[in-house]
Amino acid sequence: MTTTVTTRTVSYPADGLTMVGHLALPAGTGRRPAVLLGPEGPGLNDVQRHRADALAALGYVTLAFDINGGRWLADIQEMLDRALPLLADPDRMREIGHAALDVLCAEPRTDPDRVAAIGYGTGGAIALELGRAGVDLRAIGTINALTTGRPGEAARIRCPVWAGVGSEDPIMPAAQRDAFAAEMQAAGVDWRLTVYGGAEHAFHHPPVDHAVRPGVAHHPVHAERSWRDILALLTECVPVTR
Repeated sequence: MTTTVTTRTVSYPADGLTMVGHLALPAGTGRRPAVLLGPEGPGLNDVQRHRADALAALGYVTLAFDINGGRWLADIQEMLDRALPLLADPDRMREIGHAALDVLCAEPRTDPDRVAAIGYGTGGAIALELGRAGVDLRAIGTINALTTGRPGEAARIRCPVWAGVGSEDPIMPAAQRDAFAAEMQAAGVDWRLTVYGGAEHAFHHPPVDHAVRPGVAHHPVHAERSWRDILALLTECVPVTR
């Protein structure tokens, strides 16, 4: 069942920047389960805004949050200069995630007891850090975000974790997959890892009109499959009830 969606832009401070997120609300007035949706390293764009709208159409209050102060970083070096130090600093990632989560939970339509976090690339790493910080989430779903955290902190994750990655992703190679799996398993997390055969990094994102890093390529079949896998995770862990 789909619903009419309303959207609005929300601005909030985080990481010394003014973040500009996209909040999508389903029809009605009652509380609904909610999804925090994180973008990849270049930042929030219409791809993630449309995903937020699609989730809202299914009945989820959804915030597509920002990581770059309202900017889309098309220049590869500028993106790396922003993303790599951020990914190396769990506390900064948590600050960005908590700030967005506060915005989402302040929305009257949000049921604060039924919140999931999903994300792509850097946004997925932020979702995982919220879990490692012990945030009460109902599910964490990530694509291209097989980051490992500080020793022992994965034991604070209180919900199922699903992760997707391309088999040919040079940024998330087999060794990184193994390290992520070992961390989740040692912590006793309810975890799953889906490897999409033949897919490279950012396989989920439609082609862009600027230069990308080697090993980055769209894979339309796996992009659709990964979206269905995310929806399956949400349906299992935070179903919409009318």
